[in-house]
Amino acid sequence: MFPPLNEQMDIIKSGAIEVLPENELEQKIVKSIKKDKPLIVKLGCDPSKPDLHLGHAVVLNKLRQFQDLGHTALLIIGDFTAMIGDPSGRNKTRPQLTKEETQIYGQTYIEQATRILSKDRLLKRSNSEWLSPLDFADIIKLASKYTVAQLLERDDFTKRYKAGVPISIHELLYPLAQAYDSYATWTDIEIGGTDQKFNLLVAREIQKQYGVAQQCIVTLPILEGTNGIEKMSKSLDNYIAFNDSPRDMFGKVMSIPDSLIVQYYKYAAWANDSEVEQMAKGLENCSIHPRDAKVKTAMAIVEKYYDAEAASNALTEFERIFKQSGSPDDIKDFIIESQETLMQLGNALVLSALAPSKKEAFRMVKQGAVSLDNEKCGDPFAKIDFSEKRLVKYGKKNFLNIMVKQSN
Repeated sequence: MFPPLNEQMDIIKSGAIEVLPENELEQKIVKSIKKDKPLIVKLGCDPSKPDLHLGHAVVLNKLRQFQDLGHTALLIIGDFTAMIGDPSGRNKTRPQLTKEETQIYGQTYIEQATRILSKDRLLKRSNSEWLSPLDFADIIKLASKYTVAQLLERDDFTKRYKAGVPISIHELLYPLAQAYDSYATWTDIEIGGTDQKFNLLVAREIQKQYGVAQQCIVTLPILEGTNGIEKMSKSLDNYIAFNDSPRDMFGKVMSIPDSLIVQYYKYAAWANDSEVEQMAKGLENCSIHPRDAKVKTAMAIVEKYYDAEAASNALTEFERIFKQSGSPDDIKDFIIESQETLMQLGNALVLSALAPSKKEAFRMVKQGAVSLDNEKCGDPFAKIDFSEKRLVKYGKKNFLNIMVKQSN
């Protein structure tokens, strides 16, 4: 039994940026209820990013909602299209992957995605199943369904074309190949980030050209990274990964700018609308302190990926380290081999890889961001006796026991 239309639409629209066309989606749902047949809801997965983070969770959580409504989630692993490279939001051609890389990354993607998705009502397909068998005549036929003018309506293509930045022909084929996925799988609904809207609309047109029912589209926002500047990305080191430890996950959430709290609570913790509204109002009228809102958000996120006990332990650990100036339980040891146990603090920071360079080590020490045995050090040239383990704290979250072992 499926929930009634209004209930389904309320859940589907919650948190979504656009639902296109809404009336068509309603018709699909009504038909689904009458025939007691689940809709096929597709999410295309780029296997070039095997480490999933909370940015990916936005669309995965929406897909899970469709599963909970009784519909079938379809994960398309783009092993074939990854060898083209999605040009979305790119100002240059993306490096292409080998088939072997896409297979390895694709499996990793599925393993991590099922931390959110139910394994029931879940289909997994690779688009090489139907794209690889196409011959050149088939590709020409597919290309004839869309014009160059239509492809150049895409914002990133337009900007690159006007700027004289090269656009390879294979990049123009990417939206068509992704659209063919929807045709080949008889997709009813496709979800994606707002940056995928163009591709999703191309799929509707290709389905129409091939004479099958057009899919509806649900777009979701792009989650900003922990620095609050650009979208969450591993390459920008502003991400919170599914596989982060509870302590790291909690600490990263606590580090986000106050302006992102509500967004993270809504799309990363996936709180319901009333909870989000209550937090937003509380922050606005100052009845809720930003730190308390971050703690609530961090607890909810850790609990989602682990459990309540892990979230509680992460909070306890965070408060000991950051509020009570304590240190974590599992601090690693680092042994430096040297002829002398006396060593400049700045050199020790670089040799232990706490600091990426001497310049950065000196800057952090001068700013008071480095402590030795819980006491701040302000002199990067200070000679420190490392004949026994010394607890070094670098920045807010990096701890290391450093010891110098005399070499022969």
